Order: sequence, then C-alpha cells, then structure tokens
Amino acid sequence: MGLPTETVYGLAADASNAQALERLYEAKGRPRGHPVIVHLANAEQLPHWARDVPQAARELARAFWPGPLTLVLKRSPDVLEAVTGGADTVALRVPAHPLAHAVLEAFSEARAGAPAGLAMPSANRFGRVSPTTAQHVVEDLGAAVDLVLDGGACEVGIESTIVDLSGDHPALLRPGGIQRAQIEKVLGAPLAEPTSGAPQVPGSLPTHYAPRARMQLVSRRQIIDAIATNRSKRIAVLALEVSVARLPAAQAVVVPAIAAVYARSLYANLRALDATGADVILVEMPPQTPAWAGVLDRLRRAAGAAKAEG
Repeated sequence: MGLPTETVYGLAADASNAQALERLYEAKGRPRGHPVIVHLANAEQLPHWARDVPQAARELARAFWPGPLTLVLKRSPDVLEAVTGGADTVALRVPAHPLAHAVLEAFSEARAGAPAGLAMPSANRFGRVSPTTAQHVVEDLGAAVDLVLDGGACEVGIESTIVDLSGDHPALLRPGGIQRAQIEKVLGAPLAEPTSGAPQVPGSLPTHYAPRARMQLVSRRQIIDAIATNRSKRIAVLALEVSVARLPAAQAVVVPAIAAVYARSLYANLRALDATGADVILVEMPPQTPAWAGVLDRLRRAAGAAKAEG
C-alpha cells in the first residue's frame, strides 16, 4: 500500500509479516540487506520493538513525535531480520501525517495489543527520486502496489532525520526535517558523527535519490557557462531565486532560497526536470548552512549516481 507521510510517500507492509515484507522488497527492487523504518501509531509502542529504550529516546519522542524523526535502537529479539537487514538495531518513527496516523491507529487496534508496525520505505524504485504525491507512486510502481491512498503533497518533502541511540553516544546518521541543533537542545549535549561501526540506515548509500538524467551540483557561473558552450546535450536547471536565460521554461525551475520551501518541492522538481528528457540536470548549489543540511545530503547523493557512472 502506498501511504502518505509528512516526509515522503511510503510503501507500507506489516513489519511482523515475512511474506508482506518480501512483497515490499520485490516491488521496490530493494536489496534484502538494506533495513527499513518501522512506523508506529505512538511512542508507547516502542518497547514492542526495542529491547532497550533509553531516556534520550523518550525525550526525543516527546519533543518531536509525531514528526520527521527516526530513532535507531537495539532491536527486540522478535523483530524480523527482513526489517533490520540482519543488524542488531531497528529504526522507528511515529509519522505526523493525519492519514498515516489514522491507518496506524486502526492497524494497532486490529492487532489488539500485539506489536503493530508498518515497514515503510519510500514508495519508489530503489535508489531513485522519492515520491511526494500519490501520482508519483503510481508512476513508479504501477501494478506492483495494490492500493495508494492520496493524502496530497507531502509537507516536509525529504526523508526523516535519523538519530542512532543504540551506542554510548547519540549520533546523527541522516539529516532531515528536524535540524541537528533542535535535537541537541533536547538532549543537552552535542550529537556525535557516525563511525565506521554505525548501524546502516535507509538513504545512507553514497548514491541515492537519483533522477534518470545525470545530475551535477554546480555554481550559477557554471550553469551560465554550460548553457553558453553547450552544442549537443539537452540541459535542465534547478536554480535559486533568479531565472535562467536561454532555456525553455519547462527546462528550468527556480525555487526561493528558503530551505523548508526548497525541500518541500525538491523531489517533484527533479521529477519534472527529468521528464523533459534532459541529458543532464544542473542544480545550483544551495547555501551550505545547517538549515540546508538535509537538502544538501539528498542532492549530493543524487549527484553521486552520476559520479559512480562516470
């Protein structure tokens, strides 16, 4: 089932059902060893999925749930390896979208006290641009998904922030809609950087979120030079604030330099530019400030696909 959250649309399956999880992995073309996030109706369900719920987890849940924050904890012995990718940790979140919340509440009631969680990676082909509308899900997965619930365009537009609480020190594993400073304020201590032994989490591969066209992160000057010297490639541009001359309207999208606004439309804009049949999408480098951390992470991984091919 395709289900909207405030971040992106997810492909939902019963996280306690091995057959449902196998269908999910098949529909996405997702590697079996890559973990998924389990979405819950409320924080009270944490002990069903995690064998240790530290005080830091309770404080962050109280501050940011429902919302775009995922917590990585030591998993309960009953959690399926298909959820965790074989790791000793599980990623958990309570989404804020009212439709997702209603589905999770109904699912929880139906399970009558048994663990009730939905594994919900983004509802698109693995490694490609995430969906932020129901139509995106249909375009990507088609008949591979039985049902898509339309909850409108996603409000946040990029995936959740992921914090690892399974080790000695809380660590930021993926930036997203909740900023580092907000989390550190609640914890009263700085977040550590991930180490080589950190849990693998969704969206952590060097190449991810990629359009079909080659994508490059460049300066405004490089965009102008590329258009001026281009003789053969079909160029599309995602620019900041100022329109780009000498390109057809469909091949240029201009977005305000406001991080939350940019994030909300990022994936839809990449999809629209990809649909023009562009050979290359030039993305103007956003400000490299904390507010833009989540956006920069997604753009660098999307551009990383082109580097891997080249």
